[in-house]
Amino acid sequence: MAPNEEYSRADVRRQFGLSERQLRSWEKQELISHAESYSFSDLIAIQTLIKLRERHIQPRQIGRAIVSLRQKLDGVKQPLSELRIVSDGRKIAVHVAGQKMEAISGQILLDFDAAELGGVRNFPERKHSANRIRESEVWFQKGLELEETGAPVEQAIRAYEKVLELNPSAAGALVNLGTIYYRQRKFVEAEKYYERAIEADPSYPLAQFNIGNLYDEQNRVSEALFHYRQALTLNPKYADAHFNLALLCERTGDNLKAVHHWKAYLKLDSSGQWADIARRQLERLRQATLIHSR
Repeated sequence: MAPNEEYSRADVRRQFGLSERQLRSWEKQELISHAESYSFSDLIAIQTLIKLRERHIQPRQIGRAIVSLRQKLDGVKQPLSELRIVSDGRKIAVHVAGQKMEAISGQILLDFDAAELGGVRNFPERKHSANRIRESEVWFQKGLELEETGAPVEQAIRAYEKVLELNPSAAGALVNLGTIYYRQRKFVEAEKYYERAIEADPSYPLAQFNIGNLYDEQNRVSEALFHYRQALTLNPKYADAHFNLALLCERTGDNLKAVHHWKAYLKLDSSGQWADIARRQLERLRQATLIHSR
């Protein structure tokens, strides 16, 4: 579906497998507005509702979360479409500038995706603090835009530094700053930011993967292996982590594990130039094994 189009109720029911009764129920509970046609933004909100329903989150809890987020995050009018909202089946959380905030209580969740929600610290209830988080998200998006449009890198750095002034634990900004310095081969600065990102959000696979890349580049093999494996522990379907681990295992002579990671990569990404490389490496390892066994 294209962002600039309008979609009828029939289109939406067909796309998402919804009944008219379900749509009317959400409208009655004021989770979505009644409409005869929907924008792309409305579709995002409906998709979020479907995911929360699959997690067995009750409509009343969703409604409370919507009200709370509008109060806590200044400028947010439609949380279901404007924010990335997730759930572990018990609580609803929102991703804001690289952090996860519990939607109703306003607590920052340090490890939301883990089986136990043990790591929690209180998020300040004062509205100006919530506004700072919201403002930090604006600067974070600005930094992404500057990077994507090829603006001078100093401008992106300043945007991410502004994020951290407003929210020092914004893992997304910390990772992106680390990556900027990594590309500039300023490895000391890159390592500092990656380490801060992991401290801010231990469950962030990208931070683990990127610091693994940094250590791999520096030939710090044991540290690279550890962080690549951490990334896969957090996200077993992290294709790039399988790819890099396969290469690193080959370099260290652990061909059996290399084969495992090449095969895992191909299950996740079976087309394109990287998949071709994975197949060539697998075949090379197979041939080497046959020669060795003769």
